[in-house]
Amino acid sequence: MLATLRVSSRRVATRSLHTSPVAPRAAFRKFSTIPPPPPKASSNTAIYIGLGLAAVGGAGYFFLNSGTDASREAGTAIKSAGQSIKAATPFVPSKEDYQKVYNRVAEILDADDYDDGSYGPLLVRLAWHCSGTYDKDSNTGGSNNATMRFAPESLHAANNGLVLARGIMETLHDEFPWISYGDLWTLAGVAAIQEMAGPKIPWRPGRIDGLEKNATPDGRLPDATQGQDHLRAIFYRMGFDDQEIVALAGAHALGRCHTDRSGFDGPWTFSPTTVTNAFYTLLLNEKWTWRKWSGPKQYEDKGSKSLMMLPSDMALVQDKKFAVWVKKYAADEELWFKDFSSAFARLLELGVPTSQFITAEPWEMKTIDEQSS
Repeated sequence: MLATLRVSSRRVATRSLHTSPVAPRAAFRKFSTIPPPPPKASSNTAIYIGLGLAAVGGAGYFFLNSGTDASREAGTAIKSAGQSIKAATPFVPSKEDYQKVYNRVAEILDADDYDDGSYGPLLVRLAWHCSGTYDKDSNTGGSNNATMRFAPESLHAANNGLVLARGIMETLHDEFPWISYGDLWTLAGVAAIQEMAGPKIPWRPGRIDGLEKNATPDGRLPDATQGQDHLRAIFYRMGFDDQEIVALAGAHALGRCHTDRSGFDGPWTFSPTTVTNAFYTLLLNEKWTWRKWSGPKQYEDKGSKSLMMLPSDMALVQDKKFAVWVKKYAADEELWFKDFSSAFARLLELGVPTSQFITAEPWEMKTIDEQSS
């Protein structure tokens, strides 16, 4: 699934115009998107806090600008610690403020020097991976604490390459320091899907920035080398059923795998920067054979030999219950758009207490095209 498969990107110019009540919001949440008013402090206290922040910020800047992935990881963690202790201003963001964040994500998607020309699929993967760690039995993981900021979760094999995505998001967090990382990452995933001609994804803010102790253990994200039993174990743990498993798998229309991340290689479709149902149509209609190469087992299309499928992808047509939904989505893109939108929106909210959301009804953020029309 997209969770394990190291994707990259390109945004198309044409964008689609497709398209529980909650408990009252808590009056105070530590490290939240909307921070509490700062405590009264003496002038000396203010000076000490300022000096401490300067030290933390300086260390974070040094590491973030060092050359290695490990140093960038350290810099992100240090900066996150600094964000947690800084004196907050009583700012209450509106839907328009979140729309501004969405717009900035849309503006930076184009990347001519990166893979297929966009960071879109990479940001979808970031949103997916920060949410797909949820365990309904222990009520741990999910997007609420943005724990991929911390090692060892940031260094899990399933998250290889996402240091780049987090770095891109860090520049936006500098512009919008009031937004939590969980809200930023998931909103970026929504923007990427919608700006790459996908369906509208209902979204609402309220995630908090947790601590390193909230980080999840390795092994909670799908393993692309496995079959249907593994997929059910992973997704049932999150609370999804067979139909939702197949619906979420359609995100493999986007991006490609990298040998230096997952070990696999190549795109799933001929248009890896456009959200379509091509993953299902190709899975059903192409002839797939084992690729003869030195890398891990993966399939290639018999015709062009330029596309690939993973063992976990092929399990969707080998399993009769999964295959029913593959056929439905291959035949009806609108049906898949509807079901994917529902499942992906729910994925992004895993692990977030209902009382934290600042709006009862999720929002539909406007695409750039909608705002200019």
